[in-house]
Amino acid sequence: MKAGPWLFLGLWGLACAAPPADVLVFGRGSDSVGLDPALENDGESFKVCDNLYETLVTYDEQSTAIRPLLAHSWRVSPDRLVWTFHLRSGVSFHDGTPFNAAAMLFSLGRQFYPDHPHHQVRGAFKYWKDMGMDDIVAGMEAPDDSTFVVRLKEPNAPFLSNLAMNFCAAVSPRAVEQYGDDYFRHPVGTGPFRLVEWRKDERLVLERHEGYWGEKARLRRLIFKPVPDPSMRFLELVTGAVQGIDDLNPELIPQVQGDPSLRLLTQPGMNVGYLAMNMDKPPFDNRLVRLALNCAIDKQALVDHFYQGLAQVAKNPIPPTIWGYNDTLAAYPYDPERAKELLGQAGFPNGFETELWAMPVSRPYMPQPDKIAQAIQADLAKVGVRAQIVQWEWGTYLDKLGNGEHPLALLGWVGDNGDPDNFLYVLLDLAAAEKPAANIAFYRSEEVHQLLSEARRQPDQAARAHLYRRAQELIHRDAPWVPLVHATQTITFARPVQGFALHPTGSHWFHRVSLDR
Repeated sequence: MKAGPWLFLGLWGLACAAPPADVLVFGRGSDSVGLDPALENDGESFKVCDNLYETLVTYDEQSTAIRPLLAHSWRVSPDRLVWTFHLRSGVSFHDGTPFNAAAMLFSLGRQFYPDHPHHQVRGAFKYWKDMGMDDIVAGMEAPDDSTFVVRLKEPNAPFLSNLAMNFCAAVSPRAVEQYGDDYFRHPVGTGPFRLVEWRKDERLVLERHEGYWGEKARLRRLIFKPVPDPSMRFLELVTGAVQGIDDLNPELIPQVQGDPSLRLLTQPGMNVGYLAMNMDKPPFDNRLVRLALNCAIDKQALVDHFYQGLAQVAKNPIPPTIWGYNDTLAAYPYDPERAKELLGQAGFPNGFETELWAMPVSRPYMPQPDKIAQAIQADLAKVGVRAQIVQWEWGTYLDKLGNGEHPLALLGWVGDNGDPDNFLYVLLDLAAAEKPAANIAFYRSEEVHQLLSEARRQPDQAARAHLYRRAQELIHRDAPWVPLVHATQTITFARPVQGFALHPTGSHWFHRVSLDR
C-alpha cells in the first residue's frame, strides 16, 4: 500500500488515524519570493497569490476571455478613456476589512501615485512599470463605495486584460498600513484562501477563507512545499508525501503514464524559454555576435533530450498559441560553421570567454535548467565561446538580472493575459529596459517601441496583429535573444485529487479542488 500523506503532515504534529480528506500538499520547485502581488514578478509567488487575492475582472476558466470578479459589471466611455467599474457588495478581506472602491483605489493608487504613503516600499512596482501603466493611466477615483473609475491618457486595447493580472489585485489597506515594507510576508486579500503559516523554504500553509463572498473552497488547507530537485519532487508524489507537483521532469512522464494511481494533465503552453544576451555588455552589443549565438545552439536537440517532445523549437518571442504570431519568419538554422564565420567577422576569430547564468529552479518553460545550461555551454564551446555557468538563489537571480549584472542568462515567460503586448512590450520594449528591468537583454529599439505603442492604441485586432508581426520581424533581425522553446504545460496529481484545471496563463487556482477518498 502506498504511504499516505499523513507521513508528511506529521511534521506539523498532526496525529491522524487516517489521512485528512480536505488537506492537499502541493510540491513545487522553489518557495515564493514574496506575497505582495504588486511587488512580485515570479511564477512561484503568483502561484500562491492566485489563491489569496482577487482582481476587478478575471479570465474565463478555459481561455483568456474576460469575465467579472470583484466588479460585477463595467462600462467604457465612447472615447475609450474612462472605465467605470461597479463593485460587488458584501465582500471582505481576510482581516475583516470591507472591500469597497476606496480599497481598490488604495490598491492601485499605491503603485500609481508617487505621493501615496505606501508608494516607496521594498523594490519597485515591477509589473505596473513593465506593463507601462504609468503611460496608460491618467488618474483614478472612488466616487462612492461601489463605484471605481479609471481615466486613461489614451485608448489602450489590452487595458481590461491587464486588470485581470495579479499585480492589479485588491489588497487590504489596513494590512498594508499595519505591516508596511513587511506586508509581502503578511498578505491579506479577498480570495478563497488566507495565509496561516509561512516557514521560508519549508512550507507555506493556506486555509479556507470561511468568510469568502463566493463559493467556498473545498479544501480546508492547501500547503505548498518547495522541493527543488525534480526527481525528489516526483518521489514525494509517489510516496504520498505530496499529492500534486508541477514542472514535471519530462523524463519521468512515461512513469506517470504507467502508474494508475497518478494523473497527468497537459496543455499547450503560452510561454517561451530564451537565452538573453545583455546588449549593454560587450561583445553582445555586436549584432554579429548575437547572430552567431543564434546559429550555435542546437534547439531541436534541447527539445529532444530535455522535453521528451513536450515542447517545440522557438523562433519568435511569442508562442504560436498567441494571435499575431509571425509564422513567415525563417528560424536561424543550427549551423556551427556559420556561427564561427560570424564571430570572425565580429572580430572574435578565436571566440571569447563569458558567463552563462542559469536558473536554480525548474520552471514551466524550462524543467531542467541545469542540463539545458550544460548543453548550451557545450554548443557554445564548439564555436569558441567559453562560457562558465553561474547560478544564484532564485530571488537573488531575478534581482541581479533586473539590474543587468549578467552577460548571458536563461529565463522565460508565461503569458499573463493572452495578448501579444504582454510578451513583446513587457520583455522587449525599450521602456522595459529601465532597471529593475524585465527586458533583460536591454534591447532598445525606437522603431519597435513605436510599433508596440501604436498597437496598444489601436482597437482593431487585425490591425494590431499586423503591427505585432512587423515588430517580430525587427526583433528577429536584431536578435537580442536566442528564443529556445515553447513548452507544454504539465501537472501531475495523485488520482484522488479532482477539480484542478490547467489554464493558458499557467494560473494555479485550487478553490474547486477536492480529494476523493
